[in-house]
Amino acid sequence: MNSIELAEEYLNIFFQTQNFDELRKILHQNLEFIGPYYKFNSAEDYINSLKENPPYDCSYDIISSTWNESSANVIYTFRKPGVETLMSQFFKIKNSKIIKIILIFDTAVFNFS
Repeated sequence: MNSIELAEEYLNIFFQTQNFDELRKILHQNLEFIGPYYKFNSAEDYINSLKENPPYDCSYDIISSTWNESSANVIYTFRKPGVETLMSQFFKIKNSKIIKIILIFDTAVFNFS
Protein backbone atom coordinates (compact mmCIF):
# COMPACT_ATOMS: atom_id res chain seq x y z
CA MET A 1 0.00 0.00 0.00
CA ASN A 2 1.17 3.53 -0.67
CA SER A 3 0.97 6.32 1.92
CA ILE A 4 -2.58 7.47 1.16
CA GLU A 5 -3.86 3.90 1.03
CA LEU A 6 -2.36 3.30 4.49
CA ALA A 7 -3.98 6.49 5.80
CA GLU A 8 -7.35 5.53 4.33
CA GLU A 9 -7.10 2.02 5.78
CA TYR A 10 -6.31 3.51 9.20
CA LEU A 11 -9.35 5.83 8.99
CA ASN A 12 -11.57 2.95 7.86
CA ILE A 13 -10.52 0.83 10.83
CA PHE A 14 -10.80 3.74 13.29
CA PHE A 15 -14.21 5.00 12.14
CA GLN A 16 -15.91 2.04 10.43
CA THR A 17 -14.86 -1.43 11.52
CA GLN A 18 -13.26 -0.59 14.89
CA ASN A 19 -11.38 -3.88 14.66
CA PHE A 20 -8.35 -2.28 16.26
CA ASP A 21 -6.29 -5.47 16.16
CA GLU A 22 -6.23 -4.98 12.36
CA LEU A 23 -4.12 -1.86 12.92
CA ARG A 24 -1.14 -4.11 13.64
CA LYS A 25 -0.95 -4.81 9.89
CA ILE A 26 -0.43 -1.15 9.02
CA LEU A 27 1.24 0.39 12.09
CA HIS A 28 4.98 0.15 12.70
CA GLN A 29 5.69 -1.42 16.11
CA ASN A 30 7.54 1.80 17.10
CA LEU A 31 4.62 4.03 16.18
CA GLU A 32 4.78 7.55 17.60
CA PHE A 33 1.31 9.02 18.06
CA ILE A 34 1.01 12.69 18.99
CA GLY A 35 -2.37 14.27 19.63
CA PRO A 36 -3.86 16.99 21.78
CA TYR A 37 -4.93 14.56 24.51
CA TYR A 38 -2.67 11.51 24.13
CA LYS A 39 0.86 10.52 23.17
CA PHE A 40 2.09 6.99 22.56
CA ASN A 41 5.47 5.51 21.66
CA SER A 42 4.36 2.09 20.44
CA ALA A 43 1.64 0.63 18.27
CA GLU A 44 0.69 -1.76 21.04
CA ASP A 45 0.09 1.02 23.58
CA TYR A 46 -1.97 2.97 21.05
CA ILE A 47 -4.08 -0.05 20.07
CA ASN A 48 -4.67 -0.97 23.72
CA SER A 49 -5.84 2.59 24.42
CA LEU A 50 -8.33 2.40 21.55
CA LYS A 51 -9.63 -0.94 22.79
CA GLU A 52 -10.02 0.38 26.36
CA ASN A 53 -11.74 3.60 25.28
CA PRO A 54 -13.10 3.13 21.75
CA PRO A 55 -14.49 6.04 19.79
CA TYR A 56 -18.25 5.79 19.61
CA ASP A 57 -20.93 7.16 17.31
CA CYS A 58 -18.49 9.23 15.26
CA SER A 59 -18.00 9.77 11.55
CA TYR A 60 -15.87 11.75 9.15
CA ASP A 61 -16.01 13.38 5.72
CA ILE A 62 -12.71 13.95 3.95
CA ILE A 63 -12.17 17.51 2.77
CA SER A 64 -8.68 17.14 1.36
CA SER A 65 -5.82 14.69 1.24
CA THR A 66 -2.25 15.05 0.05
CA TRP A 67 0.47 12.47 -0.11
CA ASN A 68 3.88 11.57 -1.37
CA GLU A 69 6.09 8.50 -1.12
CA SER A 70 6.78 8.88 2.61
CA SER A 71 3.75 10.66 4.07
CA ALA A 72 0.09 11.50 3.79
CA ASN A 73 -2.09 14.19 5.32
CA VAL A 74 -5.85 13.99 5.56
CA ILE A 75 -8.08 16.91 6.56
CA TYR A 76 -11.62 15.96 7.46
CA THR A 77 -14.76 17.02 9.26
CA PHE A 78 -15.17 14.94 12.44
CA ARG A 79 -18.66 14.43 13.82
CA LYS A 80 -20.16 12.86 16.89
CA PRO A 81 -23.28 13.84 18.82
CA GLY A 82 -22.86 17.44 19.95
CA VAL A 83 -19.49 17.87 18.24
CA GLU A 84 -18.39 18.88 14.75
CA THR A 85 -14.87 20.09 14.04
CA LEU A 86 -12.11 20.02 11.49
CA MET A 87 -9.26 17.58 12.07
CA SER A 88 -5.95 17.08 10.34
CA GLN A 89 -4.04 13.84 10.54
CA PHE A 90 -0.48 13.50 9.29
CA PHE A 91 0.89 10.01 8.64
CA LYS A 92 4.65 9.34 8.25
CA ILE A 93 5.46 6.07 6.49
CA LYS A 94 8.48 3.80 6.94
CA ASN A 95 8.89 0.36 5.38
CA SER A 96 5.27 0.37 4.16
CA LYS A 97 3.88 0.99 7.65
CA ILE A 98 2.69 4.05 9.53
CA ILE A 99 5.45 5.05 11.95
CA LYS A 100 4.14 8.44 13.05
CA ILE A 101 0.72 10.03 13.39
CA ILE A 102 0.16 13.65 14.31
CA LEU A 103 -3.46 14.54 15.05
CA ILE A 104 -4.46 18.20 15.19
CA PHE A 105 -7.83 19.66 16.20
CA ASP A 106 -9.40 22.34 18.38
CA THR A 107 -9.98 20.71 21.76
CA ALA A 108 -12.41 23.46 22.87
CA VAL A 109 -15.34 21.77 21.09
CA PHE A 110 -14.89 18.74 23.37
CA ASN A 111 -15.08 20.72 26.61
CA PHE A 112 -18.64 20.28 27.75
CA SER A 113 -19.77 22.59 30.55
